[in-house]
Amino acid sequence: MKKSLLLGTIAAVGVMAGAASAATLDDVKANGVLKCGVSTGLVGFAAPDANGNWEGFDVAVCRAVAAAVLGDSDAVQFVPLSSKVRFTALSSGEVDLLARNTTWTFTRDVDLGFTFTGVNYYDGQGFMVRKDLGVSSATELDGATVCITTGTTTELNLADYFRTNGMTYEPVPIETNAEAQQQYLSGACDVFTTDASALAATRASFEDPDAHMLLPEIVSKEPLGPLVREGDEPWGDIVRWTLNALITAEELGVTKANVAEMAAGTNNPEINRMLGSEGNLGEMLGLDADWAVRAISVAGNYGEIFESNIGESTAIGLSRGLNALWTQGGLIYTPPFR
Repeated sequence: MKKSLLLGTIAAVGVMAGAASAATLDDVKANGVLKCGVSTGLVGFAAPDANGNWEGFDVAVCRAVAAAVLGDSDAVQFVPLSSKVRFTALSSGEVDLLARNTTWTFTRDVDLGFTFTGVNYYDGQGFMVRKDLGVSSATELDGATVCITTGTTTELNLADYFRTNGMTYEPVPIETNAEAQQQYLSGACDVFTTDASALAATRASFEDPDAHMLLPEIVSKEPLGPLVREGDEPWGDIVRWTLNALITAEELGVTKANVAEMAAGTNNPEINRMLGSEGNLGEMLGLDADWAVRAISVAGNYGEIFESNIGESTAIGLSRGLNALWTQGGLIYTPPFR
């Protein structure tokens, strides 16, 4: 019965995706605003500040795309979406782009009819517990109550991990990160499990972060990245190559501070092609020559965006790890601008 319901949901989402796959670039330009689906609130990744202005690692992708396409990084309507409704919102056209800690999986790519435009964070599922629980490993969690976001890969990974290790657990289903925090801090669950980056962000927001710890086990691969509707390749190309521009800029030493100077021309042909002083890459995207300059000018290159939002100097304190450039032992790498 559950399998039939899942297949029916997938089919329905697929139909909506096909219906909403018109030229998104034209719609965004006509509307004068990019509708970007984001988290309902995850500090460091996507959350409003005290003045209601959205900021964070994923927000920076939305603003870079808006700058590339519309010339204005503030021309973004941020649409907070729970895990449960995010795919329906993208399929139906409620949002033009989803930049919301979403894992690239086979089913989402193939059956749900979406196009993932790259990976902006290589993550994995972890576990957070209160230190006074007295455990130091996820293998000690037999019989625990676990807060788990419904409709996510973490829900399936959790079941697989406990089954593989011969353990049982009692799920406490939640829909938003705010609800997860409330339930976890109230003692309704012993453990909160989700992407390790989100756990670090959540822990940093606690009144007493030191009372909580992330267990050492990472139990899945969670490549997170922005996605668009399948069937509109030109729009997918714009989002993909905007993200690639941010990453390549770090590799080539292009920063927020020097991008305007470098846009006038350098002795590096790839920089020149990316920034528009040589060739016609912007024209190929249906944009002007300065699209990448504008994208990088918003918040800097990938490394600058990482460090200012979730890096080791922030309260979240994430190291680059797998998200270092390939030249520094990480996985962050893009095709060439050629």
